[in-house]
Amino acid sequence: MKTQLAELLSQALARLQAEGLLPAGAAPAEPALERTRDRAHGDYASNVALACAKAAKRKPRELAEALVAALPASALIAKVEIAGPGFINFFLAADAQAAVVRRVLMQGEGYGRSNTGAGRKVMVEYVSANPTGPLHVGHGRAAAIGDTLARLLAATGWEVTREFYYNDAGVQIANLAVSVQARAQGLTPESPDWPADGYRGDYILEVAKAYLAGESVHADDREVTGKADPDDTDAIRAFAVAYLRREQDLDLKAFGVGFDRYFLESSLYADGLVEATVARLAETGHSYEADGALWLRSTDFGDDKDRVMRKRDGTFTYFLPDVAYHRTKWERGHVRAITELGADHHGSLARVRAGLRALDIGIPTGWPEYVLHQMVTVMRGGEEVKISKRAGGYVTLRDLIDEVGRDATRFFFLMRKADSHLVFDVDLARQQSLDNPVYYLQYAHARVCSVLRQAGEKGLDYDEAAGFAALARLVEPHEETLLTLLDRYPEVIELAAGSDEPQLLPAYLRELAQAFHAYYNAHAFLVDDAALRNARLALILAVRRVLASGLDLLGVSAPETM
Repeated sequence: MKTQLAELLSQALARLQAEGLLPAGAAPAEPALERTRDRAHGDYASNVALACAKAAKRKPRELAEALVAALPASALIAKVEIAGPGFINFFLAADAQAAVVRRVLMQGEGYGRSNTGAGRKVMVEYVSANPTGPLHVGHGRAAAIGDTLARLLAATGWEVTREFYYNDAGVQIANLAVSVQARAQGLTPESPDWPADGYRGDYILEVAKAYLAGESVHADDREVTGKADPDDTDAIRAFAVAYLRREQDLDLKAFGVGFDRYFLESSLYADGLVEATVARLAETGHSYEADGALWLRSTDFGDDKDRVMRKRDGTFTYFLPDVAYHRTKWERGHVRAITELGADHHGSLARVRAGLRALDIGIPTGWPEYVLHQMVTVMRGGEEVKISKRAGGYVTLRDLIDEVGRDATRFFFLMRKADSHLVFDVDLARQQSLDNPVYYLQYAHARVCSVLRQAGEKGLDYDEAAGFAALARLVEPHEETLLTLLDRYPEVIELAAGSDEPQLLPAYLRELAQAFHAYYNAHAFLVDDAALRNARLALILAVRRVLASGLDLLGVSAPETM
């Protein structure tokens, strides 16, 4: 509906330009059109007259009057009003408003989808946890956000690649190896000889036992068999990394999350990509040697100071491999790249972007896009839950999935904007009541299914053609609210995908479910009037279709019974 009204406005602007009332080039390519908050002011409003008044050298209200006069006739519009200094308010015709029911049911799973991405390539990188232990709740939030963003982008026509970046090199992996080795040699975390930075969770003992038993583990691109030699640090490291990569992959599969590719940090060094990036930065003149270290002139790109890339001891700082890695994303043809990270990575973003621009290979400002999530606090019984004995100091993703289920875990992770702190209330997530937001949504879907079953039991078969013919009968305030919400669904998907804000979708679905529950409580659907009955059934079937579609994009099930 919004698209069609915008097209009518564009035609009116073009007519004023042809008549010389508006200079060529003064009209926006896409005239602003927003839904009104108060339906007394119409269904949609545009400020295009105010935006173009200066160029037209006319008062905004006069230009608005000319635009309204130039609007092509359309069955979509009941009336148009000019408000205030020159806002144009559109009131939709009842028939046009109700037609969304037909669109939803005729398009089926395609409703809400678009081709905005036009097949262009976008990469979404998310989770990217070090393979040093079980996934914690922060990784779970990253998984839910990243996976839903990928689904939203695919729904808007992008060619999506989902990628997991494994930090399989460096100090933390060394700590993992010596921790497992200590366990394999019979030490415990309480032993005086336990490694100072060793990991203490019970999972370390599990890895050591599997290694000593000579078990084989398959993880992504490799299969590793335990050598059973407690003194072979390299063999222990390879086995431990593979073991924990497999465990993380199993947890993510249980969470409904998968990836197209796993990229190993070690490959950046093995394939010479880090050194190649250093050489390229030297070629472009954006690096220099000072105090025995190699520096990036990141101040050339807005950073507050230059940054060390290679330290005096010859090791690279954290952000340089990141520059090399993101360079591969660009060279793989991804016009958009979205990296989902914990908020603690915030400090490195400016320097990574500076390093990418310093390569001088066409990477634009603001590439890649970053989505940063804040911490998750898990509450049970009014108290914070901090410890998982198996993990050794944090609540794991598997803990939550086992306790409240996949649906509630995913939905709760997605309810808040990523950059806001999330309190995960386990007691609420377990409730089978309307106070639980995911239950509230799923119950709305199940309620529609229940109405249809009741209709069948009463011999009142749904007649879609009759329902479509009677859509103009949907004039009750509850029905008008639902029609407006159904029409908004494609806009919500578009906005959530374009702004990297997946939380917009669960907020919309809760609003739709609330409107449906209010409608259910206020009106009967299986009325004697066959035309009205079929129109109302068509409406709630459309609601069910959108609820199922939206829940699917969130990775949450849509049950038919509760």
